[in-house]
Amino acid sequence: MRKENQYKSKLEIQVAEYLGENAEYEREYIEFIQPAKSRRYCPDFKTKVGVFIECKGKWTTEDRLKHVWLREQHPDKRIILLFQNPDVKINKRSKTTYANWADTHGIEWLDWRKREIPRELIIENQSRSRNSRRDSKPRRKPKQ
Repeated sequence: MRKENQYKSKLEIQVAEYLGENAEYEREYIEFIQPAKSRRYCPDFKTKVGVFIECKGKWTTEDRLKHVWLREQHPDKRIILLFQNPDVKINKRSKTTYANWADTHGIEWLDWRKREIPRELIIENQSRSRNSRRDSKPRRKPKQ
């Protein structure tokens, strides 16, 4: 686990403390192609079960596009966005929240306000704890 001053936000520090030894911070880069430009992306955390967790306080247009491209180009990688507050609107004039936008684009997400990440996303062969809530599962819009 890294020292506090090595994280980019308070949210990342909180998630690192929550995950403890069960995840590594910015451990692996995932390459993707932005139209007409090759890029690399380093998710915030990769859990022991191979799930990537990306902490999002502010979720910019660029971030949203990046995650659409990543999902298209790496369907084998499971990347879950951990929103500090999924009810934030994507911009001042929009009625669309971060959660609505992610659902519409089939992107999995969790709500950090609950301070819970399902154990099966963190540790291999673990059943859900008794205190886990059903609504803490990552959300993804069903394919049609």
